[in-house]
Amino acid sequence: MSATLSHIDINGTKVPIIFEKGKNLPIVSMQLVFQNSGTLTDTKDGLVNMSAKLLNEGTKKDGSVGFATKLEDRAISLSANTGAETFVIELASLKEQFDYGVELLKELLEDPNYSKETLSKIKTQTIGELKRRESDFDYISSLKLKGLLFPNTPLAKPSLGTVDSVKGISLDDIKKHINTHLGLGNLIVVMGGDIEKSEAIKLLSGILEELPNVKSEAIKPMKPIDKEQTLETKVDSKQAYIYFGSPLDVSYNSPDRYLAKVASFILGSSGFGSRLMEEIRVKKGLAYSAYSRFAINKSHSYFSGYLQTKVSSGEEAVKSVKEVVKTFIDKGVTAEELKSAQEFLLGSEPLRNETLSQRLNRAFQEYYTNRPLGATVEDLKKIKSITLDELNEFIKKHIEIDKLSFSVVTGDEK
Repeated sequence: MSATLSHIDINGTKVPIIFEKGKNLPIVSMQLVFQNSGTLTDTKDGLVNMSAKLLNEGTKKDGSVGFATKLEDRAISLSANTGAETFVIELASLKEQFDYGVELLKELLEDPNYSKETLSKIKTQTIGELKRRESDFDYISSLKLKGLLFPNTPLAKPSLGTVDSVKGISLDDIKKHINTHLGLGNLIVVMGGDIEKSEAIKLLSGILEELPNVKSEAIKPMKPIDKEQTLETKVDSKQAYIYFGSPLDVSYNSPDRYLAKVASFILGSSGFGSRLMEEIRVKKGLAYSAYSRFAINKSHSYFSGYLQTKVSSGEEAVKSVKEVVKTFIDKGVTAEELKSAQEFLLGSEPLRNETLSQRLNRAFQEYYTNRPLGATVEDLKKIKSITLDELNEFIKKHIEIDKLSFSVVTGDEK
């Protein structure tokens, strides 16, 4: 079976449901995906992350340990997590325990653990994580790159927040985010497993009736800065952590997304055999790995990549990245590179569509980006028939990726 799209009417609001039945294993899973509710909607740095942490602390009635015991006794998984654009609550269990899992989810939605003790606990956990990241040079370089590319936007801020911002978050702040962002109007349900659709809808109705009828505002689109820049940050390290990025004028609903996928694969996202890996590791020995990708999201798109090298090789590595990207734009790809990319992307398709969770996630991504279910299969057909001229014409149009910004976290040469 393949995933299907339908809607359920709850108090006058039509909620989309992506559903696929699967009998290979006696399990059922469900995701409540709330759009425009992720870390990019922080009103205080780290607030959305803290809101998810609080929901993972169970109900006020049972407390964290008591609620966790209920879940563990039935081998039920129930958790909240956040992305940049979405806030997700996930429930999964054996088929025979799913009804009980739904009841626990209802309890959680009705009675989150809004207590001073819980708030203090998750603040301590988050501050501890932030302290550890002070010596994570990859994290530092990546965050500073976002600041270069997307200055004065939510993307430039740390999703975990800062020590000071986390200390300033109150229970009322968390309540407000949950009550104004987790509602029917911005909800997408993704559900599947060993369950009939009619039974799934019946269970869903009981859960969704607990949600308020709110509709959060769409996240404003953000564009990366269109100029070359380099920021060097000195730390006590023998390695240079180099993150780079540039604009990418390909929107989430662009008809050229399939061309971008192939171009990205050849340039840097395919590992060994990619241009970046071949030039920077294989030919010059500058890094153990070098990677890049075209990140295409609803709220923002950009080209990004990273590598790690010796402090003494940092400047040469930056220069090499610039050369690889410029050559890629000017000369395009070869027939051999295109054929290899097509063979891999088409040949590995069964592995990307093997499990129920993979198929449901694919269907969700199609719906989320305003494409019909099954659009990915159509993209594969287009990839199969791409000509060399067609791909190189696409690449040469996107000269904006040559406007590279670099964040280099490095030590002093000794």
